[in-house]
Amino acid sequence: MSEVWKPSVTVAAIIEREGRFLMIEEQADDGLRLNQPAGHLDQGEALTQAVVREALEESAHDFEPTALVGMYMSRNVSSSRGGADTTYLRFAFAGKLGTQHDRPLDEGIVRTLWMTRDEIAACRERHRSPLVLRCVDDYLSGQRAPLSLLYTDASVTASAEIGAGVAHG
Repeated sequence: MSEVWKPSVTVAAIIEREGRFLMIEEQADDGLRLNQPAGHLDQGEALTQAVVREALEESAHDFEPTALVGMYMSRNVSSSRGGADTTYLRFAFAGKLGTQHDRPLDEGIVRTLWMTRDEIAACRERHRSPLVLRCVDDYLSGQRAPLSLLYTDASVTASAEIGAGVAHG
């Protein structure tokens, strides 16, 4: 029986303030990289829950998603991980930046910084993904879809609660 191919689902928060975007600098397998606050969808999460969690973990800020900027796919063949071939399916969200909390940043996150679109474009070789600049450009072009396009059936989050010992009858 052959293995079923599955993309790795990620979320990203596109946060703009006065012409600058909140970025994170993180230590990756291939060096210091720039990205939006972003990460993987966890089992039992809705996409909007995942982006709220990732923004908090990576930037120490609350984030309220207000729109879907886009859905993106990219492929990475990692030279640092023995040629591991991963396809990513990224959901990028625009939203409102909330309270900053006094808490440590997620493991591997070196710092947060605010960058203009041109500053982000000037260092493409340091981007964690080829989607980093594309998401910013789509945001700046006004691309938005309502969050109502995303639907998460209760069975998704119920399975996480059942696994945590909370059953629904």
